[in-house]
Amino acid sequence: MPRGGKKGYKGRGKQFSNPEEIDRQMRAQREKEEKDGAETESSAESDEESSSEDEDHESKKRSGVEGLIEIENPNRVSQKSKKVAELDISTPRELSRREREEIEKQKSKEHYMKLHMEGKTEQARADLARLAIIKKQREEAAKKRDELRKEKDAEEAKAKR
Repeated sequence: MPRGGKKGYKGRGKQFSNPEEIDRQMRAQREKEEKDGAETESSAESDEESSSEDEDHESKKRSGVEGLIEIENPNRVSQKSKKVAELDISTPRELSRREREEIEKQKSKEHYMKLHMEGKTEQARADLARLAIIKKQREEAAKKRDELRKEKDAEEAKAKR
């Protein structure tokens, strides 16, 4: 037995509805619906009743849970399908906050890249300075190599004489 002395719910026996019981309940429900339908037809046919009696009959119908069922939930938004002719394509729809932010982000990135290519941003200036330094170093290295090559050629020419 598990702690607490309670039996688990998974081992319990299952209860199934008896088919005769289901049939009996459905017959009772149909009879009730037919009875309600007959009452509404008889009240509709008797136009001789006074208006005060009609109001009493309507207030009886709306008492209890039945009155709550007919009330429409104001928070529930019903999806109405629109016809193609009714749709107005010419007016632009409002963008959501995320879409607006994404578009702004793209525009700012494009603007930054444009400025970067023109060399107007701090990062672009730093890159250009670094490139200038590297270019000078390479030019100096090339000059050194040329001088060393000339010196070697001169030494080889002296050795051949």
